[in-house]
Amino acid sequence: MLLFLKYAEDIMSNIPEKFIDAIPKTDLHLHLDGSMRPETLIEIAKSNKIELPSYDVEGLNELIFKENYDSLDEYLRGFALTCAAMQTTEAIEQIAYELAIDNFNEGVRYIEVRFAPQLLINKNQNFEDVVIAADKGLRRAKREINSSLKAEEPPFEYGIIICAMRFCNEKFSPFYKQFFEAHRYSPGLRVIRLASMEAAQASVKIRNESDVQVVGFDLAGSEYGYPADDHKKSYDHIHRNFLKKTVHAGEAYGPESIFQAITELHADRIGHGLHLFDDKMVYSENIADKKQYVERLVNYIADRRITIEVCLTSNIQTDPSITLENHSFGKMLDNRLSVTFCTDNRLVSHTSVSNEIRLALKHFPITSKQLKNIIIYGFKRSFYYNPYKQKREYVRKVINYYEKLEKQFGVAE
Repeated sequence: MLLFLKYAEDIMSNIPEKFIDAIPKTDLHLHLDGSMRPETLIEIAKSNKIELPSYDVEGLNELIFKENYDSLDEYLRGFALTCAAMQTTEAIEQIAYELAIDNFNEGVRYIEVRFAPQLLINKNQNFEDVVIAADKGLRRAKREINSSLKAEEPPFEYGIIICAMRFCNEKFSPFYKQFFEAHRYSPGLRVIRLASMEAAQASVKIRNESDVQVVGFDLAGSEYGYPADDHKKSYDHIHRNFLKKTVHAGEAYGPESIFQAITELHADRIGHGLHLFDDKMVYSENIADKKQYVERLVNYIADRRITIEVCLTSNIQTDPSITLENHSFGKMLDNRLSVTFCTDNRLVSHTSVSNEIRLALKHFPITSKQLKNIIIYGFKRSFYYNPYKQKREYVRKVINYYEKLEKQFGVAE
């Protein structure tokens, strides 16, 4: 253990703090409703008479947005407050704009912002209004940022990922209340599937009929007890219409959940994948050799370059049994999986992409070459909005800029 810590310290000493801040980065797993500025939440709450447990940042951090949480349920409490503050298009646009600016200020050049518009629909704003408002905020930030960059720098870019919910009911939002009432004679699971298809069809329609940068589809929410294959038809629709696909999987359930995401939902990426290697979480009686099952799944993911969106801080916050020392990220590196550093929720987790990189460098033996590969793979495996030819040119610009910074900061491969 002492040798490992010494090795980690040696690696960190070769990678200056300022280099981490300067390099172009991505955040491919970034929830809009979990990443607003606390000051903005307070400002909107005061303007719209939304009740908060505290109206100063320190109070909110003490009561809601903590450094550590006892459970996933406690972690999710704050989303009721943030969603309450996102019930106008003006607020959504402001929050999206500020999120882009905050990311750029720490060197992030590409973000994919995900959210469930279904939680933000009300009598004054429909699905399209919500998505367009987020796009307007992101686009405005992009325009401002890129107008002041040097020619050699990679520009700021973004994409929007629409989330369906693994589980929902009439209590989730006004939209879901109305949706469940309209289908009151259908079993709950059928209504959940219909709601998922509604989100899929809306995503495709917005992508096809506007210049809003919708790039992908996601499945979020309670994983345990709500299998991914309940949403197969909605993902089939997404797949047939050439939108990219990511799935929250392996966060609160085991390898079988990840297997379903890949085989049933055609996942291009996996959100979290925390329990990928845990054969004790393989529950099917039809799988005789659980260890072999996990090995084959890992090899399949590695061979297909299915990228895992790693969120170190949020993982140890939502699962008290997980520490950075026993986090599966180390095994992901050992198995040469495609991984990328993500924040999940900048506000709820009190983190940034730079912070996630520092945590990884401190706790795992990552060389400067490995770091470069991980960072570049974030750009390569992004759901970039523009044609593939432009994506290749963009990634090449990122690589050139990264290598220039390596020379500037004396970071050797």
